[in-house]
Amino acid sequence: MIGLIDCERVDAELYDDYETEKAREKRLAKEARAQEIQAKNAALGKKVKETPASKGIRGRGEASFYRVICKDNGKGMPHDDIPNMFGRVLSGTKYGLKQTRGKFGLGAKMALIWSKMSTGLPIEISSSMRNQSYMSFCRLDIDIHKNIPHVHVHEKRENKERWRGAEIQVVIEGNWTTYRSKILHYMRQMAVITPYAQFLFKFVSDAPEKNVTIRFSRRTDVMPPVPLETKHHPSSVDLLLIKRLIAETSKQNLLQFLQHEFVNISKSHAERLIGEMGPDFSPKMALKSLTPQQLVRIHQLFRQAKFDDPNGHCLSPAGEYNLRLGIIKELHPDMVATYSGSAQVFEGHPFIVEAGVSIGGKNVKQGLNIFRFANRIPLLFEQGADVVTRTALKRINWSSYKINQLQDKIGIFVSIVSTKIPFKGTGKEYIGDDITEIASAVKYSIKQCCVQLKSKIVKKMQAREQQERKRNLSKYIPDATGAVYNVLKDMAETQLHASKKFRYGDDDGELLRKVYENLITKETLSEKLAKHVEQVDYEMALEYATQSGVSEEPRETIYIKPLETENKIIDLHSPFFVFRMFH
Repeated sequence: MIGLIDCERVDAELYDDYETEKAREKRLAKEARAQEIQAKNAALGKKVKETPASKGIRGRGEASFYRVICKDNGKGMPHDDIPNMFGRVLSGTKYGLKQTRGKFGLGAKMALIWSKMSTGLPIEISSSMRNQSYMSFCRLDIDIHKNIPHVHVHEKRENKERWRGAEIQVVIEGNWTTYRSKILHYMRQMAVITPYAQFLFKFVSDAPEKNVTIRFSRRTDVMPPVPLETKHHPSSVDLLLIKRLIAETSKQNLLQFLQHEFVNISKSHAERLIGEMGPDFSPKMALKSLTPQQLVRIHQLFRQAKFDDPNGHCLSPAGEYNLRLGIIKELHPDMVATYSGSAQVFEGHPFIVEAGVSIGGKNVKQGLNIFRFANRIPLLFEQGADVVTRTALKRINWSSYKINQLQDKIGIFVSIVSTKIPFKGTGKEYIGDDITEIASAVKYSIKQCCVQLKSKIVKKMQAREQQERKRNLSKYIPDATGAVYNVLKDMAETQLHASKKFRYGDDDGELLRKVYENLITKETLSEKLAKHVEQVDYEMALEYATQSGVSEEPRETIYIKPLETENKIIDLHSPFFVFRMFH
């Protein structure tokens, strides 16, 4: 693709993987000794280890290159904005207070820069928006020094299929073998937190036997609400942000600024704040007349004054319903419990914690398997320092909930959404354990899931004990039947042959008569006793199923209506299911 051709080596000693004659002899002698030892072990009947294939020294010039293609059917990108969106670092702004997916807003640029560093090849972008008759195509790279896009091709192409969405292609150097598990783990976590989306992952190799195709199917079409942009809370702003808000606001005086640029400040509250700032402040004073010392005073009062907490209406959590479906879809656990907490606040920013705990499932290791999400994005690295990991390991007494922390297959899923995720470290890969409000909310959410699971586990243990009692009773039915029948037989014979008659009631006398006349046999008693055991077991099983729900019923195929359906529908939401009515 770059235009290089393979060249034969003229001076072999120049290369990093050159092997001298002495080194070659030493390597061959070592291999011969290893083969000789293996032959002796084989002759003595000992287990022979396979000799690993000798690895030549890989040259630094040899690398693996991959074409990575990411395609979606989303809303697409405006034609004129594509160069700046991909070819200019920090082309946008994240000053607006809103829950956003991602971490830096630099993902596509980082991929482009890595491509430029490793291969020098440009990135290719295709995009089309709804009701557009054309498809945008752009091939570009980035001028790192000037921070401007270097556009090779930017044109409009025919869109016969009326496709909409975006497609990005980039050629990079990488190592699939080493990072395969991370990539698949990331895709699996994405499928858990977004069960309303369908993912198709393909790895296409030169060798067909190494190809990988995995489809993560959609399980629901109920999507979380779109996050709303909100105003800043007074206790969350810093001095720099106050200056920027003053520079950008359309309000003229201090009273209007406080009342309209911040949440939870009413007109009367704003007047009280201004009165507290000192004699140099007045409600009608112009914002442009504020001195640096006065701005510091405003910031100081914001930090010291008491304000109502912001609500969580602007947030968009995955939802307990979607989280439960995602866990069931990807892990197929034996038990699952979910919990969605109410909105809480740290440093003036609202946040919501959702949690799920599962027991059992496929492709789940023994012990704690932790899945972390921040604003519905999986976190893969630096897990040990994360608040979720530390809470699960140190602050939850699993044994008190009848869960074996070491032997059970435990899945822990915690999703945190907020207008500001308090990441730690430059990589933004974990949430610190030093924020009390978040740590407490995470602990409480996991505990609520464990409480739900405990009741299910106890009921399951009771059902297992009942099954054990049934097996024990069934095992002793022949012996118990024989003993009872022999007693009844002796009593019947004694009553009829003894000179002195025993007084038995009508029912007892009738029973003894039937035993004597062989109308009731040992087999009859055995059958009746077995039926009684079955009846008691059925009644207890019915009570258990009524309380806990039957999970082993035959499953029906569910057909989900397409997103573009024209039917009028009414959705009735609950934390655990959505009841949909069609007109």
